[in-house]
Amino acid sequence: MSTEFLLTSLIVVLLPGTGVIYTLAVGLGRGFWASFAAAIGCTIGIVPAALASIVGLAALLHTSALAFLVLKYLGVLYLFYMAWGIVRQGGALDVQSQKPAKGYVKIAITGTLINVLNPKLSLFFLAFLPQFIPAGTGAAEAELIKLALSFMAMTFVVFVGYGAFAAVARDYVIQRPTVMAWVRRCFAGAFGALGAKLALAD
Repeated sequence: MSTEFLLTSLIVVLLPGTGVIYTLAVGLGRGFWASFAAAIGCTIGIVPAALASIVGLAALLHTSALAFLVLKYLGVLYLFYMAWGIVRQGGALDVQSQKPAKGYVKIAITGTLINVLNPKLSLFFLAFLPQFIPAGTGAAEAELIKLALSFMAMTFVVFVGYGAFAAVARDYVIQRPTVMAWVRRCFAGAFGALGAKLALAD
């Protein structure tokens, strides 16, 4: 596994996207363990895109305008739903005491859906992973699996770090209602903007 792959993956994972924003929102709203569950869910949500890339289904998604549009607009609707949930009831930013495991499962499922319903993730893997397969590699599938698993592991570690940061800032934020209101608006706006960006994707 090349240094170039690790550095490029780190940059990609660090960039704020739907998973990062969701993990931060959950960490601020419900604390570290909830954000840990969100990180698990977002990481699991990468699996379908990685598998699609490895078996070549992403190529089909790329060539099928209908398949891409259906998945795209499901993702758009889900992101807008997330934004509306934060504005209306707090959604991912719903500030509560620590919840039982059932609540964590729901958080993880939401994180999984965020990535599953993002068609650009499949196309990203299709374009990204093959660049780091050495020429003449006999077992390309095995190498792709190794790269995908490394990317997922890095995603999980970075997201846990984001969640820990948000959890540390949680007490400061929730004790100041005005700050909390602005944070809520910012996260709702971020989900809405990401939904609009996905809606405009080709």
